[in-house]
Formats: sequence, structure tokens, C-alpha cells
Amino acid sequence: MILMQTQAIFIDAYRELNAKKLFWITMLLSLLIVVVIASLGINEHGYTFLWFDLDFFPGPMGDIDPGEYYISLFSTLGISLWLTWIATILALISTASIIPDLIAGGVIETTLSKPIARSRLFLTKYATGLLFVALQVGVFSAASFIVIGIRGDYWEPRLFLAIPIVLAFFSYLYAVSALVGMMTKAAMPAILLTCLFWAFLFLLNMADGGLTVFKTQTEIMMEQRMNRIEQIEHNTIRLIRSEMNQEEAGSGEGYLPSEAEIEERNPFLPQIKRDLAENQAALKSLTLWYRIVYGIKTVLPKTGETASLLRRYLIAPEFSDETKVDSADPNVFLVNEEQLNQRVDEVYRSRPLWWVLGTSLVFEGILLAFCTWRFTRRDF
Repeated sequence: MILMQTQAIFIDAYRELNAKKLFWITMLLSLLIVVVIASLGINEHGYTFLWFDLDFFPGPMGDIDPGEYYISLFSTLGISLWLTWIATILALISTASIIPDLIAGGVIETTLSKPIARSRLFLTKYATGLLFVALQVGVFSAASFIVIGIRGDYWEPRLFLAIPIVLAFFSYLYAVSALVGMMTKAAMPAILLTCLFWAFLFLLNMADGGLTVFKTQTEIMMEQRMNRIEQIEHNTIRLIRSEMNQEEAGSGEGYLPSEAEIEERNPFLPQIKRDLAENQAALKSLTLWYRIVYGIKTVLPKTGETASLLRRYLIAPEFSDETKVDSADPNVFLVNEEQLNQRVDEVYRSRPLWWVLGTSLVFEGILLAFCTWRFTRRDF
């Protein structure tokens, strides 16, 4: 009996959602994105669109596997741009009215007159909104799986990880939308306040990203300066010992010059040490702010990291230990951009799954628990 009632509510809510034109518009746009991905390609001359060579775009560096190329397209164009931005906005607009429509006058009285628990009613309506996204992402992933398999000869079932990942991403925002919709009984405030909350998360992600880059860059600069100091000191000690041995055989063996003697031979060394001290002070300040932002993010949904999970599992990182130091000037240290990007990527990849998804779902669970409690005790 309970399952039949829940199924009836779910089907009724789905029919209302399905009747909206925006549902089908979003579905068609998803398929259009897949068509665009299928139309793009690479050959020995560079990039192509349908049967046209795009000579005005610089070609890929080296040989690129077609499968990896289409996986990258799916990750950047399909996930990062379409599903977690444009399609999410359309989904929020489509689903924002589900809860307000439920508690609208004349509707909620009829619904509550049936022997259905309020908590089950609310959660079933909430699940309907998630179904909207699940269907959209499911169709997009299935179509992309076929296109990438045919065009790139790369049949990768992990593409379907996009369904739970994007669904989790959307559910964080939809929980906020449901809360605001229930409190205000209107869809427009739910959309606006959810987008403002999303914008706050975006700014927080930007702050986290900026601090991560500056912190990592400072760490690399410190490593370079420490290596340079160690190299200079080692070479200077060898030189002093060699000079002493030339004056008197064996006199330099085991001799350890003082810091002043080493710096006297190397006029650049004191400046490198001062710069290192400045790096250490800057790193201490950056680490403090980094931990503050990280702590704030811990209790909030991680939209950026969640959206990047698919890239983490689909695209393997490239490792390189290359550093770049201007040998013409011992006081100039340059951070290789490729190495910096790699180190930053390692930081994000090292963040555990329980932190990215677990704490985000806890936030969503708290909102849902409050919404359910409020809905069961509210007088309509």
C-alpha cells in the first residue's frame, strides 16, 4: 500500500514536470551538445569540424589518441560547461516550482486529505526534481558513450559516472531551492537565492584556487632557493678545502668553513637567504588563509570539486619534476608553469572523496531534515 501510494505521487509529480516545455528543451540541447562533440575531430593536419579542416586553429602538440581527445571534449564541453552550468540553471528553473506548487492553496489540502505521511510526500516530491536531472544526464551520457565509441573507438563505461556525480552536484543546490521554496511558497525567490548561494560557492572556490596556486608557487620557490643554497654551500666547501690542500697537503680534509666564510666567497648567497626567509613568512600567511577557506568549504557543498570528480577518474595526470631557474642570474628563480599546474592538480586530487562528497551530502541531509521537519509540522 505504501509503495503504491509513493509510486502514484512520484508518477503524478513526474507528469507535471514532463509537461513543462523546458524539460524537452533541455533534453534537445543536451543532444545538440553531443552532436557538436561528434562533429569535432582531429587528423594529421589538426582539428576538423564535420568535413572541414580548421586550419586557423593551432593543431594538437604531438600525437593525440582520438579516444583521449573525445574524453577531454566530454569532460570540458559536456561536463564543465554544459551539465554543471547551463543545464543546471535550466534544471533549477524547471524544478524550483515543485515544492511551492505542492503547498499552494487548494493543492496541499487535497493532498493531505489522503492517508499519506507528510515526510514521504515531501521527499517524494524532492526526488522528482532529482529525476529531472538524472534523465537529462543519463541521456547525455548514453549518447556521448555511443559517439565516443564510434568516433574515437574508445568504449569507456566510466562515462556513466557522470550520472551520480552531476546528480550529487545538482542535489546540493536543489536542497537550498527546496528550503527557500517551502519557506516562501514561491519559485522565483527559490531560484534567485539558490543562484546567489551558488555564486557564493563559486567565489569561495576561486579564493581556494587562488590561495592554492600562490601557496604552491611559494613552496616551489622555497624548494628552488633551498636547493640553490645547498648547492652553493657544498661547492664552496669543496673549493675552500681544495685551496687549503694546495697550500698544505691534507690540511683541508674535514675542514668545515663558517657561514661567514662561505658568504664571503658568494656575494649572491645572503640575498638568496633573505628571499628564502621572505618566502617562509609568505607561506605561513598563505597557509593560514588556505586553512580558513578550506575549513569554511568543509561545512559547505563542494560544487567545484564534485564537478571535477569525473575528470579525476577519466583523465590520468601527467607527472613532471622539471623546474626552471634562470642560470644567468643566481637571484632569479622562475616557476615552470607546467610544473605549477601539475602540483596544483595533485593538491586537488589528494582531497579525499569523503571530504568532497561526504561532507557535501551531510550539508544536504541537514537541509532536507529541516525541510521535512518543517513540512510535517507546518499548518497549511
